[in-house]
Amino acid sequence: MNRNLAIGLLAALAAALIGSGWQIASRHGVTTTLGPLEIAVLRYGVPALVLLPLLVQTGLLPPGLPRHRLGLLVLGSGLPFGLLVLAGMQWAPAAHMGVFGAGSVPLFTALGARLAHGEPITDSRLAGLLLIVGGMAVFGASSLADAAQTWRGDLLFILAAMVWALYTLAFRGSGLTPWQGAAVINAWSSLLLLPVLLAFGAPRLWTAPWTDVAWQAVGQGVAAGLLGLVTYMIAIARLGAARASLSAALVPLNTALGAAWLLGEPLGSGTLAASFLVACGVALASGALSRRS
Repeated sequence: MNRNLAIGLLAALAAALIGSGWQIASRHGVTTTLGPLEIAVLRYGVPALVLLPLLVQTGLLPPGLPRHRLGLLVLGSGLPFGLLVLAGMQWAPAAHMGVFGAGSVPLFTALGARLAHGEPITDSRLAGLLLIVGGMAVFGASSLADAAQTWRGDLLFILAAMVWALYTLAFRGSGLTPWQGAAVINAWSSLLLLPVLLAFGAPRLWTAPWTDVAWQAVGQGVAAGLLGLVTYMIAIARLGAARASLSAALVPLNTALGAAWLLGEPLGSGTLAASFLVACGVALASGALSRRS
């Protein structure tokens, strides 16, 4: 295995683990003492301040970066994406985000890469993507009893996966380094958040226990906003958009196990079966079982 591939795989694994942790932390936050807006402030405001010196060098409008590509980057991994996820977390458990959100990212990314760049979908990758679809179907069937309460969240998670796929495809040709990308995306997200805060405020930041705010600041701002975004960008640069997005399919099992352990969410046989199917789909779609790879 060459060094470039090894770095890409490690970055993809790190991004998947951080993504699961972010989902669990977000679900805990919006169902206890904080709301979506308060968590969004921490998610984008903290890394924007940390990366401000780099932003001064890069600029809000980096030279050579087309405006439509910048818009896709902010839409797909910035505030619009974050609000879709955080709003969905109010209606659906974290495990649903793991399956319907992260699990469907490779599907949308592969489709987008095919339509936009003509990237082929090989037989093994197609089989893997079909297994991921099968895992999502198994999970959906096992969750029918709760569908009346969770369908809104599930729909928002799928929409979030679609815009994340757009970001995945847009970043590789942006010409930005991972750290520059994180600085620009978090800065624009913070600017977009200002009029929302002026209209609605974020009162729970002042009434919630300081320990809750501190933990969310670390989990949202440092882990997800800085490390998660940067590691995923490294994976895109080293592996390509389609293969980097497949790391998201590792998230469902991590999130389900973590949510069962930390949040007390039920861990049924349907969730485990769905996670197994998705994991097998990842192995096929990524080429891990190919002798040539």
